[in-house]
Amino acid sequence: MSERTNLFSLILFCILVGGMMPNTMNSQTMDMSTSKIVCFEKKNPLVLKSISVLHEEVVKRTHIQLRVQRKWPTESQPTIVIGLKGQLDKFPQEYQEVLETLPATQVEGYKIAVLPKSKTVLVVGNDPRGVLYGIGNLLRKMEMGAGEILVPVDIQISSSPKYPIRGHQLGYRPKTNSYDAWSASQFDSYIRDLAIFGANSIEIMPPRTDDDFTSVHMQVPVIEMIEEQSKICDSYGMDVWMWYPNLGKDYENSDSVKLEIEERHKIFKALPRLDALFVPGGDPGDLEPDVLFNWLAQEAEVLNKYHPNAKIWVSPQAFRPTKAWFDAFYGHVNKEYSWFGGIVFGPWIKTPIQEIRKRINTGIPIRRYPDITHSLSSQYPIPKWDLAYAITLGRECINPRPTDEKMIHNAIDDYAQGSISYSEGTNDDVNKMIWTAQDWDPNSPVIDALRDYARFFVGNEYTEGVAQGLIALEKNLEGPLLTNESVVRTLQQWQELEKKATPEVLLNFRFQMGLIRAYFDAYQYRRLIYETELEQMARQQLILASKEGSKIAIKKARETLSNAWEVPVMVQWKERCLELADALFNSIGAQLTIEKHFAAAGRGNFIDNIDVPLNDAMWLLDQLGSIEKRENEEVRLEEIDKMLERNNPGPGGFYDNFGSLRSWERVVSHVSRELDPGDLVSPRTGFGVGLKGEEWVHEVTAKGFEGQSTPLAWMNQVTTLYDQPLEIVYNNLDPKSSYKIRVAYTGRFRSRIKMTADDILVHDFIKTGVQPIYEFKIPEDAIKDGDLKLEWTCGEGERGSQVSEIWIIRDDITQKEQ
Repeated sequence: MSERTNLFSLILFCILVGGMMPNTMNSQTMDMSTSKIVCFEKKNPLVLKSISVLHEEVVKRTHIQLRVQRKWPTESQPTIVIGLKGQLDKFPQEYQEVLETLPATQVEGYKIAVLPKSKTVLVVGNDPRGVLYGIGNLLRKMEMGAGEILVPVDIQISSSPKYPIRGHQLGYRPKTNSYDAWSASQFDSYIRDLAIFGANSIEIMPPRTDDDFTSVHMQVPVIEMIEEQSKICDSYGMDVWMWYPNLGKDYENSDSVKLEIEERHKIFKALPRLDALFVPGGDPGDLEPDVLFNWLAQEAEVLNKYHPNAKIWVSPQAFRPTKAWFDAFYGHVNKEYSWFGGIVFGPWIKTPIQEIRKRINTGIPIRRYPDITHSLSSQYPIPKWDLAYAITLGRECINPRPTDEKMIHNAIDDYAQGSISYSEGTNDDVNKMIWTAQDWDPNSPVIDALRDYARFFVGNEYTEGVAQGLIALEKNLEGPLLTNESVVRTLQQWQELEKKATPEVLLNFRFQMGLIRAYFDAYQYRRLIYETELEQMARQQLILASKEGSKIAIKKARETLSNAWEVPVMVQWKERCLELADALFNSIGAQLTIEKHFAAAGRGNFIDNIDVPLNDAMWLLDQLGSIEKRENEEVRLEEIDKMLERNNPGPGGFYDNFGSLRSWERVVSHVSRELDPGDLVSPRTGFGVGLKGEEWVHEVTAKGFEGQSTPLAWMNQVTTLYDQPLEIVYNNLDPKSSYKIRVAYTGRFRSRIKMTADDILVHDFIKTGVQPIYEFKIPEDAIKDGDLKLEWTCGEGERGSQVSEIWIIRDDITQKEQ
């Protein structure tokens, strides 16, 4: 097409829409409060359902009934015209010409054009799904209030999704932090919300998973609810996936396999729609590849009896994989069995997606299974997260991370056909919408999706305040909390929204989720400042023990530390958090506490951690209790000094606690986070003590080694996954001195690890999790140039290396001769 033709088309377009240039930014709107819907489609159920969605969502927000008719209006009146691309011959010529000026659409795409001169809005889908997504976008852009519908006049859109798989997992099981409390109508509403934002898939779960069969919240049995979920998805034309782990006793035993087959007949038969089955290779259900794929072939026969076109997708998830396991797994994948759908890339997959793409045949698709729901001990943890947040907000808090989710998505999106997220409840609600927006268009700005989110879910007058407020909540989590003064400012912004909010908005669970995080974050910030100062005061009092006497100093220090709970700060912020936790339970079934809301432990109950100590008070008090029992004053004073000097490596030494960003400066990272968002190559922050048989803990309240509370330093680690080396470098050591290393091995994993210094063995493989502190001599050859490179590696099949503290201690008694 020539430039002259392009120019002519643009001029014609501008005339027809009333002189407005396409995609211009202005605040003009068109009143559509008295409009009617025109649609000629009579049979297609998804198109008719889409019109119902438009009608019902408008009524919900405006109380205006938009009447539907199948003929053009005889008089001039505002009109919303809905149709399929194949029906354009029924449109007036001028409408056809406007639509033709917009770029062509692809599968599931749509065009929206606003014509201010004739007060007309055109929504045309490339196919029935495209109609739904076009209506969804129109709803997101509408400015709706009581008795009022306004449409921006600058909407001229042609949009098609980049990726064909766009969805989220909605598991009806006790482990979720809210879904298990829902009715079928609540699932319908939420699935509709996801569709309005562009999702085309929902993943459900069978009654038997790595969880309890039921919870006190469930209104109906799981088998009934998943049938309803399948029906709901089908009504919106959405694909139904099922996550179905292998939890049988023995998949090589005929009796055990028979029970598994019988269960699947029951489940697959109950579902009116099932398009794909996702079977994880592990986490849970670890099987050797030969056994796994032999079983999948049997499972496929049952699946296709009830759903002939459904395929089975499988993931190479495994907690302790070996090279032999992977070789066998990908060998089966590349055989491309008739029942095989593709590979799923999710948590606990050792191989980066780039390498998976190279290992499998070109035509085999990959689907991502991103963990958007967890903030630590997860596929995509918050980087270098402050410990104060980690032990209070925990693993599954309300976690809007809009800019982070876009980065994670776009880092490796080209290697897959889209994604269905791993979700454990409503805590990741914002992340769901962001991820779907990026699956639709990776170039779309985050702020656009957040404004749509705020406008559609909360209200037009809250658009900018809530959108920016969600970004501010993400900023709250970045860097050291102690110096993040913006946390209080974020609360102030949300409090202003709270004061202006209508009763309906105050009962809106999405508004409640943002508000409770603003109060919670500010409360932890203020507590951290207060408790940090209390600890420093107590330490100062103990430093004076030699003057005042040990027992007097211990008494003063104990009283000072106990002020954290005896004389707490900003109690009103805490009380508002408790009120909002109740409100969320009432509005959406969110379970933020175990005792009151019957949450599953460690699954969203972050309000239980609201007063967890943020300083070393518990460890100090335990130590002081033991010291106080010593009968000799001199011994008591020595023990106090030893306690206070715990982190001192001595003259010429080095100490690092990897909860500190300054210590992280020594950690070697070969790949940027933008290229390795899941830290499969790069080091990451780890949390948890992991001693005395505990694989991991979510907070510091758990008792640690030898029945005493653990120091906070043991809760933080620098971590690498699997057998990826962990490298830490020290410079400017004295080549003429001898050194020893004291190292703390704590953390979630109990792995076999070994340490080398400049490739010289320091210690061979030892099992961590048995004791926290080890001490070794550093080989003299490792420091002959004044630099020291320490490296830790795991044995094959182990889960990772973790180091929480390091002391490099100079031994000045054994200096070498000049």
